[in-house]
Amino acid sequence: MSRKIRFRRFIDDVIIHTPLVRMIVLLIVLWVVFSAGLYVTERGADGSAISSYGNALYWGIAALSTAGIADAPVSGVSQIIGGVWIVLGSVLFFGTIVATVTAYFMRPLQRPVNQIVETIEYNLEQLDDLSIDELDLLKDTTDALIVHMEHLKEAQGKSDKR
Repeated sequence: MSRKIRFRRFIDDVIIHTPLVRMIVLLIVLWVVFSAGLYVTERGADGSAISSYGNALYWGIAALSTAGIADAPVSGVSQIIGGVWIVLGSVLFFGTIVATVTAYFMRPLQRPVNQIVETIEYNLEQLDDLSIDELDLLKDTTDALIVHMEHLKEAQGKSDKR
């Protein structure tokens, strides 16, 4: 399998099976909302460097990146809004990174297929210890698995012919 295909599969796994995209959207929405609140409360305040919505958006990014903020809000309400944004945005940003990495690496453990295979392997190792009822259940389960596999092969054969 080529590197390009593996990389694409990795990106698809991250996008589909982790909270990354939802959290980025949430961060963007909150950034826009908090910046609007900051702009509205700073507009017209004496000595404020935040004189436009663009300045407020820039301040929100600078505050989130912890790069240091030279132009702090001057009004009390703006300082509260900015403080909440810094704390909330930072927690969401770093939490997103941790949640994405955790979800990605925990995903193989969450697949029920692995649990089914492990259960079957365990039961096969314990055949001598199983009762007749348990062996019947194992047989019925295995038969159902074989029927399901045959249906999947049949469906795949039909789709390959198209």
